[in-house]
Amino acid sequence: MGKLASLNRFFSKYRVRFGLGILFVLISNWFGVLPPQIIRHAIDLIVISIDTYRMFDGSFLQEAFYGAFTGFLLLFAVLVLILSVLKGLFMYFMRQTIIVMSRWIEYDLKNELYDKYQALSLSFYRKNNTGDLMARISEDVSKVRMYVGPAVMYGINLIALFVFVITVMVKVNPELTFYVLMPLPVLAWGIYYVNNLILSRSTAIQQQLGQLTSFSQEAYSGIRVIKSYGREQSFSKLFTHELEDLKGKAMRLVKVEALYFPLTTLLIGLSTIITVYMGGLQVAAGAITAGNIAEFVIYVNMLTWPVTSVGWVASIMQQAAASQQRIDAVLHQKSDIDNNVGKSILLQGDIRWDKVGFTYKQSGIQALQNISFNLKPGQTLGIIGRTGAGKSTLANLMSRLYDPTEGKIFIDGEDITSLNPGDLRRQMGYVPQEVFLFSDSISNNISFGLDNFSEDQIERAAQQAALTPTLAALPDGYKTLLGERGVTLSGGQKQRLAIARALIRKPKVYVIDDCLSALDTQTEKEILSNIHQLTRDTTTIIISHRISSVMHADQILVLDHGVLVASGTHDELLREGGFYNDIYQKQQQAERDGQSLPID
Repeated sequence: MGKLASLNRFFSKYRVRFGLGILFVLISNWFGVLPPQIIRHAIDLIVISIDTYRMFDGSFLQEAFYGAFTGFLLLFAVLVLILSVLKGLFMYFMRQTIIVMSRWIEYDLKNELYDKYQALSLSFYRKNNTGDLMARISEDVSKVRMYVGPAVMYGINLIALFVFVITVMVKVNPELTFYVLMPLPVLAWGIYYVNNLILSRSTAIQQQLGQLTSFSQEAYSGIRVIKSYGREQSFSKLFTHELEDLKGKAMRLVKVEALYFPLTTLLIGLSTIITVYMGGLQVAAGAITAGNIAEFVIYVNMLTWPVTSVGWVASIMQQAAASQQRIDAVLHQKSDIDNNVGKSILLQGDIRWDKVGFTYKQSGIQALQNISFNLKPGQTLGIIGRTGAGKSTLANLMSRLYDPTEGKIFIDGEDITSLNPGDLRRQMGYVPQEVFLFSDSISNNISFGLDNFSEDQIERAAQQAALTPTLAALPDGYKTLLGERGVTLSGGQKQRLAIARALIRKPKVYVIDDCLSALDTQTEKEILSNIHQLTRDTTTIIISHRISSVMHADQILVLDHGVLVASGTHDELLREGGFYNDIYQKQQQAERDGQSLPID
């Protein structure tokens, strides 16, 4: 229960509904314990009436007595029926309060978990796979809902029924009650023993389910690569292997859970035998009546389902505890960058890096070392370097997706770590190297960063990103629906759409991370020309492996293994010779030969 304590805040939030649910449980069970008492009186009446009926044998009073006798039995039957209807009615109210409450808690918990996912920084996603995160917000939350709903409801029902039934039984005959309940300690020990097995095996199942979900998600996302290499059968075998592992763990859990039902059935049957035997002795001694035996047998059978459900409830609680641990691990995770903290400023675009370094915590790789530069509002900075030189890391730091581990970054004289990340990013136009498109229309993908926009803005941004010819060839134009991650578009079309998404925002700072690599030279020149015209008063950082993309920048940084090896304008770097000049000459020759030559 300690592992489920974090859910108590939801019971407090919905305390009115929860309190009504408990009240309805008590009322329902109260109406449930009354019918056996009526049946007891009916049986006792029958036993007494048989002798009385025989006393009037042959008399006209026998028929009158028989009429009165059947009238009383009919009255008892009507009372039992009324009490059963009332019990069912309040059971309905019980479900409408507690089960509905569990759905609201599920709704709140999923929203809370999703908001936490949104707030966590990129470092969290580097060490957690997507499938496992999806399993926590779906499978784990569903198992927790089973605890706050059915498990709690049946648990309270079990306690209430036990209290009512045992109280009534003790009032009738404490000695017989003791014998009837004697098997229960054995059941309690069995539950305690099996629960420990259920917890460990439930945790293993949830972990394996997360791995299976991750494997499936990667297979679906990379289906084109799988098909291209003809690896369908291999992936099917891997999936089957993971599934077999999950099945094995699930079967081991089922075998443990299966111990509950035969154990409880055996113990309830034993209680019934004891009731009949010991009750018969009590009747012979004159301590109780025959109706009391029937009453006790009914009570024992009334306890059959609640006692049997103990195993089911315990299993749900153990699985929920394992799931809640996984959920709490995310909810208690502290983000490296708090999106809701920091001051808000109106960006002008003055950027200064002062001896900035960055090391990835998980891998220990030092991506940047001692990087310094100044960029005035409206200026353009070009960044070039080999693969792994730290170019994309620089772009991530600029957008404050990470914070530097060394040195400081200043924007308009303010330390970037003192600024509100959300407000900062809303004033920037970031085009990542790996373009991500949503399964939505082209129009909605372009306007993704805006709440209010017009069709003219979308069309203008598409034109500036040289996307208009592509749209003209599509039957639905801007309303064309893209497949998952934009699978229906080519690499170059995706890049142009991503550029249009950034251009439509008209931000104060552009960060364009090598997003022109899939474009031909002519399209690249057209887009760069449009960007230069649009960003005359906007600070722009262009990252590329093509020198043609950065040659017109006011300042160019040359990175190599995270170190700034050269800086200056295009002409200055050519005069210096070295790495930049060598790459420029090679790319110029490749362009004359009709090829595209990357730095590497």
